[in-house]
Amino acid sequence: MPTCPPQRPPAPHRSAPSPDPLPRRGLARWALAGSLGLALALGGCAPMAGAPRGGFNPAPLDAFMQRVERDVQAGLIPGAVLLVARDGQVLYRKAVGRLDPAAPAPMPVDGLFRIYSMTKPIVSVATMQLVEEGRLALADPVSRYLPELKQLQVGVEKPGPDGKPTLALEPARREMTVQDLLRHTSGLTYGVFGKSLVKDEYLKADVRPGDDSVDFDNAELVRRVARLPLAYQPGTTWEYSISTDVLGALVERVGGQPLDALLQQRILGPLKMRDTSFAVRPDQLARVAQPHAVDPDTRQPVRLLDARKPPRLLAGGAGLWSTADDYARFAQMLANGGTLDGVRLLSRQSVQWMTSDHTGAIRGPAYAPGPGYGFGLGVAVRLTEGQSTIPGNRGDFHWGGYAGTFWWHDPAERLVAVWMMQGPGRSGFYRPLMRSAVYTALD
Repeated sequence: MPTCPPQRPPAPHRSAPSPDPLPRRGLARWALAGSLGLALALGGCAPMAGAPRGGFNPAPLDAFMQRVERDVQAGLIPGAVLLVARDGQVLYRKAVGRLDPAAPAPMPVDGLFRIYSMTKPIVSVATMQLVEEGRLALADPVSRYLPELKQLQVGVEKPGPDGKPTLALEPARREMTVQDLLRHTSGLTYGVFGKSLVKDEYLKADVRPGDDSVDFDNAELVRRVARLPLAYQPGTTWEYSISTDVLGALVERVGGQPLDALLQQRILGPLKMRDTSFAVRPDQLARVAQPHAVDPDTRQPVRLLDARKPPRLLAGGAGLWSTADDYARFAQMLANGGTLDGVRLLSRQSVQWMTSDHTGAIRGPAYAPGPGYGFGLGVAVRLTEGQSTIPGNRGDFHWGGYAGTFWWHDPAERLVAVWMMQGPGRSGFYRPLMRSAVYTALD
């Protein structure tokens, strides 16, 4: 049975908290059948002040979760957790399937998941805290803090004597900035989206954030990146990349702490995100969600982070574990304009800055946000109600993770939703279905 979150003390590095724009009880464990006016307590928590505005019909979400349950029975997905909140109150919170496809235990609502790239928004918030403190600025060149990355060159393919492409180098027209790392316009790459000679170099360099077999730390990550060419001129192309991993190394250096300790002190501790960390504690192992050993769609072996192996690399772009409840607290903090339960992590203006479009016309060959979306500082940001194939409203923002996790906030609907699963092959399959069900449930 879940426990009630206590009132949060102010974060030690922040001034006195300002009043919350939404109810102070944040994400207490309540389920509200909105249009019926029925509230069901989960775990004995007191209800939050005020009732959510607007009706809610859980039937579309029940139908969606029944679809997921059928897929569980068909062996397509082990299990999943869905949490939907409005006005800071949980409207829907349900788990289906099994925690481990090789064991009979059902999926608990507090199942622990590898969130991979949902680490990125958390590290982006830590970066913005340092910006607010005047310890760095978005326009600063990254080399001001990571001098190893000064004077990087850009890889350019040119025809060789035999007509085959060869890799030439040319100077970068400008250095990558902190803003470039936050918005994925740094010129860096993962090396896996598309083919090029530069991406081949990244694969050879064995730069693998989010892989627990990596036996080096963030300092070594920066040294390896320093030996690689950029895939693009900084500021010209959106390329999903190791940018946030480099950002994590930068935050470590500026903050003067290992990334795990820094995030715990500045974000995870103040928000009482007790199940969110880079390493799984022994007492948490019984709640770790596991994938199928072989992906049911691709028929390829599935290899995800090992819960029993603490990572050496604290990957700022891919390394955290979390639960639906924990991540909903983080998302609700952003929805509230930087505060939750009396604890302020960011100013309202900084959250607005983060969740505004920072890319303009900048796009790339594999633009993950998709039509209708720009990209802010760590999150995709919706620019228009149309164009996208998924429902939503102008101003909503989101991001997801490699193994299938996903979250978004829609300010127009005062909505936060978190989806947790562990199935890379179906990473994007359920997201549009789930979003459609959520919006259909709202009156």
